[in-house]
Amino acid sequence: MKARRQYTDEHAEAGVRAPLPEIEVWPNQYPKPGYEIEIRIPEFTSVCPKTGLPDAGTLIIRYVPDKHCLELKSLKMYTLAYRNLGIFQENIVNRVLRDVVSAAKPVSASVEGEFAPRGGIFSKIVAHWSRRRGR
Repeated sequence: MKARRQYTDEHAEAGVRAPLPEIEVWPNQYPKPGYEIEIRIPEFTSVCPKTGLPDAGTLIIRYVPDKHCLELKSLKMYTLAYRNLGIFQENIVNRVLRDVVSAAKPVSASVEGEFAPRGGIFSKIVAHWSRRRGR
């Protein structure tokens, strides 16, 4: 008997291009010699695009600002928009990193997602970007 494919390309792409609120920035007053900012979002939630069940976890954003810093209220509104968005955990981490880099244009950034266990499996996803590496 041939196994039926459970996940589709639509599941994989879900949420990747969904419109989300803008992340605003403000002028960094201390761009040199540089420092790192860490933002923790301990009550992050989204929805599995296949099952429709909620996902929960902590997002950790780390970045070295250049000319701009992330404005926290707009970041909160941005992350709250994921609450009803069907998107895989791996895509969340990479999408948040892409949007943070696009908004703040930092020297470097990383996003870490530590998600609550589902079916006894814990997921931790980390994505990095650096101006030096271009990725």
